[in-house]
Amino acid sequence: MSRVVDENSSPGEQQDIEHSGLNIAPSSPTLGQLLKCVGDVRKEVTGDDTPVHQAVDMSGPMITEPRPVPFVLSFSNLTYSVKIRRKLTISNLCGGGKTKGSANTAEPFANENMFSRTKTLLDNISGEARDGEILAVLGASGSGKSTLIDALANRIAKGSLKGTVSLNGEQFESRMLKVISAYVMQDDLLFPMLTVEETLMYAAEFRLPRALSKSKKQLRVQTLIDQLGLRNAANTVIGDEGHRGVSGGERRRVSIGTDIIHDPILLFLDEPTSGLDSTSAYMVVKVLQRIAKSGSIVIMSVHQPSYRILGLLDRLLFLSRGQTVYSGSPANLPLYFSDFGVPMPDNENRTEFALDRIRELEATPGGTKSLVEFNKTWQHMKSSRRNTTSYLNSPSPLHNLSLKEAISASISRGKLVSGAVSSDMSRASMVPKFANPIWNEIAVLSRRSVTNSRRMPELFGIRVGTVMTTGFILASIFWNLDNTPKGIQERLGFFAFAMSTTFYTCADALPVFLQERYIFMRETAYNAYRRSSYVISHALVVFPTLIFLAALFATLTFWAVGLDGGLSGFLYYFLIMLASFWAGSSFVTFLSGVVPSVMLGYTIVVAILAYFLLFSGFFITRNRIPDYWIWFHYISLIKYPFEAVLQNEFEDPNKCFVRGVQIFDNSPLSSFSDALKVKLLESMSKTLGVPLDATTCLTTGADILKQQGVTDLSKWNCLFVTVAWGFLFRILFYFSLLLGSKNKRS
Repeated sequence: MSRVVDENSSPGEQQDIEHSGLNIAPSSPTLGQLLKCVGDVRKEVTGDDTPVHQAVDMSGPMITEPRPVPFVLSFSNLTYSVKIRRKLTISNLCGGGKTKGSANTAEPFANENMFSRTKTLLDNISGEARDGEILAVLGASGSGKSTLIDALANRIAKGSLKGTVSLNGEQFESRMLKVISAYVMQDDLLFPMLTVEETLMYAAEFRLPRALSKSKKQLRVQTLIDQLGLRNAANTVIGDEGHRGVSGGERRRVSIGTDIIHDPILLFLDEPTSGLDSTSAYMVVKVLQRIAKSGSIVIMSVHQPSYRILGLLDRLLFLSRGQTVYSGSPANLPLYFSDFGVPMPDNENRTEFALDRIRELEATPGGTKSLVEFNKTWQHMKSSRRNTTSYLNSPSPLHNLSLKEAISASISRGKLVSGAVSSDMSRASMVPKFANPIWNEIAVLSRRSVTNSRRMPELFGIRVGTVMTTGFILASIFWNLDNTPKGIQERLGFFAFAMSTTFYTCADALPVFLQERYIFMRETAYNAYRRSSYVISHALVVFPTLIFLAALFATLTFWAVGLDGGLSGFLYYFLIMLASFWAGSSFVTFLSGVVPSVMLGYTIVVAILAYFLLFSGFFITRNRIPDYWIWFHYISLIKYPFEAVLQNEFEDPNKCFVRGVQIFDNSPLSSFSDALKVKLLESMSKTLGVPLDATTCLTTGADILKQQGVTDLSKWNCLFVTVAWGFLFRILFYFSLLLGSKNKRS
């Protein structure tokens, strides 16, 4: 798009001509020449020779000279308020808590009462952003910059935001916005043990369609690495507090790269230059300019741009306490403040001058009311001038394209690579909701999780060490138990502790999702993958670990303790251990999707598992539990594996555990001599009329199961129920993600 402006035109006319998209010069340079010129200038100024922004063509080579496709994002009268709770004080209760609003019309607080007050964050904000341009939202901290970006990016819940946002005059649904847009958060949310190249490659596999070849995805990643100036750090891990990685500026650029990998039509960025040095910030905005020139609308908030960055911005929107104090081209800032009565020195940084004047007005009793009103008048004058100005050419019909036509043209030119489009399709079905099928998402998520975990072997090592230590201690304490009444009690104690320990060792799964929560929310907010894909891949990745841990614990304890059943008994013991690990891991994973912090999560996990053990049937049998607590017995996760291992141990009807005088072992008569015990047994035999001698079997495994109240389910049903608990908690985990990761302001 060529921009040639008559030097004699007024600044307002210059801006209107610039934004009209007209090609006035009869012999304007081609887009390729302009991009080459920009690259030469950038190389001369910064010493950086990164390639220009490229769009991916699914059917042919990379497009190096994309034709801008006309999109216009308009927003009108955006208003957003939040309620803030007030601290109850004596003055509030007595009615003295109300404060008079400032003279500024943008009163920060309104509708105050004893318990809350309403704060207006956005107050009738209007404007527009066009493809090929960068709209920068500026203002002091708390002015509403991030709130406006969230409003335009549909990150505020419906009903809370008033006003309209439309693209090419049409309001589009949330699904379409997610497909054609991207949002770069202010915080850098990345996996610490992935390299820069791996991070961008995984983003490409999520956002670029499966139909696109691997080589083209790699080419897109390599091009983006060069554009972001990350070539020297391409093979360096991101790093975190415990692992040294890339610098803060490089991490910021990687975070931006993951969200622009699919070359979105709408790109929203919340202070993308924060934390960067001047050169890095300029490089990032230069990349954003190239993305805009390829046919995107780029809207970003920025705190205080440098002089070089200001030269890359096309439109500015200054906010003060949620109201617009200036909207227009950077070139018109001197005229605007001159007309306001505050001339701008020629050698002054325009944005710094504007922000300083706005802060000065905010500190006055009248606030920025005068500047807000002047902006309305000034914009009205510009609008009137635009209506009376005679343009050399009529507006291009391309700017009258419907949203469907504009998106279709964009896809056909390689801008949006989510798939082909038919002219007879509705705009909602022009592009798929997700770039890849679910099985491809599961595979990529699983590979990424395995790669990240493999580079932190200490986490797996700690878990293996815990299981080995627990198994060794139990094996040494309960070594080779005999089949006596004391052996029965010791077996019961071993099973209760083993099953509960199995669940407690799963608590280390709690921080996994809590650490990934915001990465997950960022990636799913704009449909990088399905929530169901994440849940399934999470289960698939953890399952081999559970198999290893179950086999390790079963091998360490089964033969050493002297449990019954032989090889078949060992295999079932292994299966119920695996089912217990599965149910425990699923339960903890579900809690991680509900609780907000690791400390709170551990407290809840420990408490609930303690209750599960209490009602499992070991400390008190089922028939002794009060009716008002019996429901907890049936939802206890430990109940079913505990009953399963008891049945696996005591199911042999031919095995006797109490013979003859052993009946006195757990009674006060246990200290008597064997001769006296035999006489007592003979006396009991005469009284009962039942033959009893030293070899008579008095207690079998079935008797023990009845004493423990293990009569409801068979051991295989207990196994199935334990496995089902695991699946249930995985499903609940999915719904917790579905309901708890909306990532929108209320």
